[in-house]
Amino acid sequence: MIAFIWRPGYFIAIGLLALGLTANGRNYYVAANGNDGSDGSRAHPWKTVDAVSRMRLRAGDSVFFRGGQTFAGTLKIENAHGVWIGCYGGGAATIDGGDSSAVVLYRAQRMSVSGLRLVGAGRKTGNIKNGLSVIECDHIRVKGVDITGFQKSGLFIYASGNVVADRVYAHENGAAGISVEGPFDSKKVSHDLKMVHCRADDNPGDPTNLTNHSGNGIVCGHCTRLLIEYCSATNNGWDMPRIGNGPVGIWCYEADSVIIRHCLAYENKTSPGAADGGGFDLDGGVTNSVIEECLSYGNQGAGYCIFQYWGASPWYHNIIRNNISEDDGGVSDARGGIYVWNSSGDSTQFYDCEVYNNKVYNSREAALSYSEKSARHGFRFYNNIFVGADSLIRGDRGVDRFWGNDWWVLHGDDHVRADAAEHGKAKYVKPAQRPALSYKLWKEGVL
Repeated sequence: MIAFIWRPGYFIAIGLLALGLTANGRNYYVAANGNDGSDGSRAHPWKTVDAVSRMRLRAGDSVFFRGGQTFAGTLKIENAHGVWIGCYGGGAATIDGGDSSAVVLYRAQRMSVSGLRLVGAGRKTGNIKNGLSVIECDHIRVKGVDITGFQKSGLFIYASGNVVADRVYAHENGAAGISVEGPFDSKKVSHDLKMVHCRADDNPGDPTNLTNHSGNGIVCGHCTRLLIEYCSATNNGWDMPRIGNGPVGIWCYEADSVIIRHCLAYENKTSPGAADGGGFDLDGGVTNSVIEECLSYGNQGAGYCIFQYWGASPWYHNIIRNNISEDDGGVSDARGGIYVWNSSGDSTQFYDCEVYNNKVYNSREAALSYSEKSARHGFRFYNNIFVGADSLIRGDRGVDRFWGNDWWVLHGDDHVRADAAEHGKAKYVKPAQRPALSYKLWKEGVL
């Protein structure tokens, strides 16, 4: 946490040393009644973001935008080191990027951006950029920033390391609320990333992207050592302008050593007739990663997607554990709380997955669903509670191993298939027993 003790003309920043900043630089101020020809002091502030962009900021410098005021343009910070950007005077300051980005950090190091509101002209009404771009940077902290109205991503991180996004609220953007990318042939350039207490809501889709998914909540690719914790994603993806592969609430691809935990994904969507729209996803090329202690419900796609796409690097050594899914997968092709898919058709590209201690309740679809394309090996399901409607397992379970699971079917005779999977573990619930079952599962903490 960064704390500030305010006094006229200067501040003491407790915690800046954690970012490698010092308190020896200058403070610059920007206010609506300022003048770009002034010295940028509190008594004589600058007027626009352009004045800041033109300044060669040095280690220990801080820039304060007047809270409650709006500043048009794009704040560009390049090759800076040890700089803090924030607000003064109470409330958040707004940077209006219009048709472009609001803030761009390029090859910056040990910087903090805090307390700003970033707005664009709208994903369909003129904007064509990301809200806050962090490009080829190192040791960056983005804290308490509200980002809305950008056609691409609210927060976009590319080829950067040691970046922390804390309490970022990214909403009503196009491609994604928050996204991470790196060079397509490497997982290592973007590395050591943390997203904590972030929200990605109502990011419907990029109207110009007609060839790939858009409308994601948080999506991270080509990176390693990533933590997504205490984050949420909801109502994303409903206006993706195509039919095909679709968005997911919180997910990663071509990534290594990812931890997604204590997160919430609910009521995420995809465009009518398109795929996906799920809650969480470990997708193509993900290795050594885990989704744990998360809650997913009411998503149009599966609550937990286990995917490998054609052309991705091998997918292996991944874990889905201690999670809850309730009534996911009722609209798109998933038709289950957990969905397994492999379009590569090669089981040597898709192997070694453990799914355990999860609670999947689905009153409309299957608990576990396999695509027709789901070649794999080394998948293990144990100590789960699976509750399905008329199907417990949809599709071919292949050579997957099941043990110690608790199976409940709400209607129909699909308990026979679960019996075959696990030697008589399935339980058929008569209609009169269903309210009692719901209460039992609620009391046990399943619902």
